[in-house]
Amino acid sequence: MTSCSFSSQTSVEISVPWSDPRPSEDRNFNITVVHKREADNVFFLCGTNGMKTLCCDMNLSEQTPRCLPSQNKRNIKDSIREFVIKEGEPFALVDSPDSDLYITYSGSQENVGIYKFGKHRIAPGRHSKEQHYVGLVLSREKEPDKSKVYAFYREKNKDQGMYSEMWLAFVTRVCTVDRGGSKNILQFSWTSQMNARLSCGHADSRQHFSELVDVTTVHAEQWEQTRIYALFRNEWGMSAVCVYTIEDIEQIFKTSPFKDADEQTGRPRECVADSTNIPKNVLKMIQMNSEMKESVQPVDNSGPLLSNHHLYTHIHVHGSPNNRHPTVLFLSLNNGAIHKVMQDESRTFVIAEYQPFNHRAHVVSIRLDPPSRKLYVSSRTEVVQLNVANCSQYGDSCELCVLARDPYCGWDGTRCTPETEGTLQDLTQGNHDICASKVQPHPKASGHFTSTHAEEESLVTLPLKAKYFLRCPVSSHHAQYTWHHHGSSTSCSWSEQWCLFLVDSMGPEQEGTYTCVSEEMGYRRELAQHELQVSGEAAGRWRSPLVWLCLAAALIQSWC
Repeated sequence: MTSCSFSSQTSVEISVPWSDPRPSEDRNFNITVVHKREADNVFFLCGTNGMKTLCCDMNLSEQTPRCLPSQNKRNIKDSIREFVIKEGEPFALVDSPDSDLYITYSGSQENVGIYKFGKHRIAPGRHSKEQHYVGLVLSREKEPDKSKVYAFYREKNKDQGMYSEMWLAFVTRVCTVDRGGSKNILQFSWTSQMNARLSCGHADSRQHFSELVDVTTVHAEQWEQTRIYALFRNEWGMSAVCVYTIEDIEQIFKTSPFKDADEQTGRPRECVADSTNIPKNVLKMIQMNSEMKESVQPVDNSGPLLSNHHLYTHIHVHGSPNNRHPTVLFLSLNNGAIHKVMQDESRTFVIAEYQPFNHRAHVVSIRLDPPSRKLYVSSRTEVVQLNVANCSQYGDSCELCVLARDPYCGWDGTRCTPETEGTLQDLTQGNHDICASKVQPHPKASGHFTSTHAEEESLVTLPLKAKYFLRCPVSSHHAQYTWHHHGSSTSCSWSEQWCLFLVDSMGPEQEGTYTCVSEEMGYRRELAQHELQVSGEAAGRWRSPLVWLCLAAALIQSWC
């Protein structure tokens, strides 16, 4: 029996009875593969105890779910038993009468690569490369014999030169019909595998990203237009996202020469119905080298879709198959926060930042349920559900709703709502003028205020020479923030949540009203207003000379 626990606000433990293990075997298996099948509430599971692996089907609709091997998964169950699945490895299940499971094994051992379990078990050829796999993509062609599996990984660069990059990014492709080579060459190993470098960088600045961190897929109606969003890092602490299509990847595999190899006549680039019949001389070519000379470029030979100085760890993308609607990217940061980013054509716009955990955490996965617009963020100990269509967070005005440029939100005339059909939106420019609101001009600058009252007001009394920080809430990281006092303004350098203003030494010149104003795309509003005054005793001391001066003036005037 094995148990797994997930927690967000509460912990839930589920005990899964395995029907398979012998009494002498260790029945504590950690679940490493969870795949939702087409049937309602039926899941394909695999678990390992560090020595063996068991796979089964489980129907969660049953009162007491049991993990039972299905008939069409028996080949997987038998061929994977002696294999240990590492936590977090990508996998892909081909659910058919003769089902196959594809899963990777990462590390620096000689047996790293892609494995196939089923009727014909296939393993990677032995090599000395360190590889870490981040994603598997299954292509289901109209002709089953043409279907392929694409794997994305980073490889440790063996060139340790001063200007060499530590990691190299690759995509590799295998055919699902591959049965391995002949008895003496590549038997039970891949014969269809080809590898190509992934290029991501700014050509003009020579800024490149070579450490592949994560990938996610947006499927298209035409399979070759399926987009791969790849998350990269470089050695300067920057992250980038580059986008590739299956068509561009396949073009490299079909046309590029092989690296460091003479013309390889007769070597197949398409899937072969029976790979065991490939001639031995061709198998030797395959065994010697499978890397392409040319690298895969991003869509339209463009640079990164996004690049900045954040350290992102995972990516998930919500896009439409026909690319008619804006694409939304979710990117986890190394502190556990989540950035929500809108992609419109070739531009990106950071919409919001979420803090799913109340502490620093390492995110292990992010997944979106599109119908409910709920994002599930997992750490090693928690699973948190986020409502990423929580439109009320943008405020109660049309201008703020439009400025957010959130594809999930629109202004319906009374509120910012997730029901976007027929609502006001401007995702491209964030032009709040479409709201046509009644506005009041600011006396000192162009733009508009939402109201004549600040959203946060206070009266602060301070002793002489006291230091004090005035704070103003940062509602948008795209706005400019300024403090206004006695007709002068001071720009504010803000942190993640607050725009601060330091009163270095309290005195008569520091008294008065301080107003914090935000401005974004010409839209202005007062966020905070603080009235500062010197405490009564201190005020009496510094005001007394002024009283005597006024009295003296009155006496002189009376004598005259």
